[in-house]
Amino acid sequence: MDPITAGILVAIGLIVLMGIGMPIAFALGGISLIALVSSRGIAELTYFGETFFDRIAEFGFIAIPMFILMGAAVASSPTGRDLYRSLDLWLGRLPGGLAISNIGACSIFAALSGSSPATCAAIGKMGIPEMRTRGYPDGVAAGCIAAGGTLGILIPPSVTMIIYGISTETSIGRLFIAGVIPGFMLAGLFMAWTLIACKLAGGYHNPLATTTESLKRNMRENIDANLKALVRVLPFLVVVLGILFALYGGVATPSEAAGVGAILCLALAILIYRMWQIGPIKLIMRDSLRESVMIMLIIAAAEVFAYALSSLFITQTVAGAIADLEVNRWVLMGVINIFLLVAGFFLPPVAVIVMTAPILMPIILAADFDPYWFAVVLTINLEIGLITPPVGLNLFIINSIAPDISLRDVLLGSLPYALCMVLGILLLCFFPGLATWLPDLVMS
Repeated sequence: MDPITAGILVAIGLIVLMGIGMPIAFALGGISLIALVSSRGIAELTYFGETFFDRIAEFGFIAIPMFILMGAAVASSPTGRDLYRSLDLWLGRLPGGLAISNIGACSIFAALSGSSPATCAAIGKMGIPEMRTRGYPDGVAAGCIAAGGTLGILIPPSVTMIIYGISTETSIGRLFIAGVIPGFMLAGLFMAWTLIACKLAGGYHNPLATTTESLKRNMRENIDANLKALVRVLPFLVVVLGILFALYGGVATPSEAAGVGAILCLALAILIYRMWQIGPIKLIMRDSLRESVMIMLIIAAAEVFAYALSSLFITQTVAGAIADLEVNRWVLMGVINIFLLVAGFFLPPVAVIVMTAPILMPIILAADFDPYWFAVVLTINLEIGLITPPVGLNLFIINSIAPDISLRDVLLGSLPYALCMVLGILLLCFFPGLATWLPDLVMS
């Protein structure tokens, strides 16, 4: 069987398995096993097991469960509530300030947790009901949280950047810092659209300017409580800054920095929020274990899938076809972006990175694109997939938080933010220094 036919059959089989609800890791592993055995015989079962376990045995992957534990400690504590209250205090005076403070809270919480779902859940549980109470349209309330949550895979420390770094053998510290400016650029674009959306809907102002004197007095009394909430959040921010300093200063490897960060965040959550009971700690450990196993299974299965594609010469054929395209390198980049965008519609970011990054990296380098710049572009593409159907993980999280908001309203409210991400990719194409200047400055 020729590689093109084999590739089509493998793609159809994978779509069918995922379409019937099979978990992505099992779908990848199952179709890989079928393809290998049918083409090369039962002896391939030996290589299947070796490939599956050898991949996740790499030392660098220790950073993943550690960063997940760090994020779970933050997400399971009232840190998101305190962060939300503090930013509302400072940004609430702007028209649409509550929605803007939600995006700001998502940006900072994303840096603390490194998880898009955790960011959506933590900020959305407080932000969406409050915005709807103050008269914000359902689409704006749901869309800004769904989009703000996507920043969790771009703003460092990011689990997806770790996976990209290991898959492509690039510097994880440099990848982290490459995502800083683009991450805050996206947050700025989100805030700008939120201001426009609120203005079109009539504008929303600080309640202190429009409410009764007694309510104003009560809100002023809450300022002290909100400032104390900010003080409780600051130690977690210091831990994140310390991790980044350790990475960029050459003090520790990502795995070592992640381990220390996880222990410190867990200790801070216990001490600051008095989480002495075994219940909350057990919940943190359970969530960390569940997400870590899920990601590692996807990584291992995707590695087997990549091995199957390579064994059937599908990878080489596709890469050769792309490389042989006699087109401008920016046209080539456009084709790659469309491919990543479509892949992100159906697959989680981890699976897309593990499956595609090793294939695309030689093509990117041959076309003279910076691999760290490309990592940011790839990540933003995957962010779009988090708020677009049919998978759209963040959409379903928002829908579970606010079930009385229809999925249609959540989707329509999120689409303008997806266009903001497309604009962000275009800005990175015109100004690649947005992703490369800071890494070059810090890491020479």
